[in-house]
Amino acid sequence: MSIENLRAALPGHAKDLRLNLGSLAATPGLTPAQLWGAAYASALATREPGVIRAAAGEAALHLDRPTLDAVEGCAMVLSMNNVYYRFVHLVGPSDYGQMPARLRMNLLASPGVDKLDFELWSIAVSAVNGCGMCLAAHDASVLKLGASREMVQNVVRVAAIMASAAVACAGRDALAALPSAA
Repeated sequence: MSIENLRAALPGHAKDLRLNLGSLAATPGLTPAQLWGAAYASALATREPGVIRAAAGEAALHLDRPTLDAVEGCAMVLSMNNVYYRFVHLVGPSDYGQMPARLRMNLLASPGVDKLDFELWSIAVSAVNGCGMCLAAHDASVLKLGASREMVQNVVRVAAIMASAAVACAGRDALAALPSAA
């Protein structure tokens, strides 16, 4: 499946989403690794099979296997971290922020790909998962690595489009599974 197939499978009321998916390839200021890595990582974070298949198919056209592995690792580690650090953030002032997380996350230190790319993918996953603490940390990292605010905004835009596609697909599939009103 590809992004184009995903667009074609969307319901009629999803015209804006079809247009947004159609403009993904023209996202300015991002390398193919940054763009398609962010699309695939955020699709994985949505957990919606059709969106994951479309993003994986598209990413495979632009990224080599080691980069795809790094994207998949990013989605996995960040999803774990997003749960933990969202808890720390939402609980508010407490001792939790001073306690060791005791979570293995070695991939963050040595992702095997360009650190800026990995950090941008981390922002995409954290945006989908809604972890403010992780978003702030990774935003600070990418800015130190030389990213512009426009690059960050574009990565979050890609994540938002993939999250919207997941909502559309899940809704379409849920409605199709309902018994007919006949």
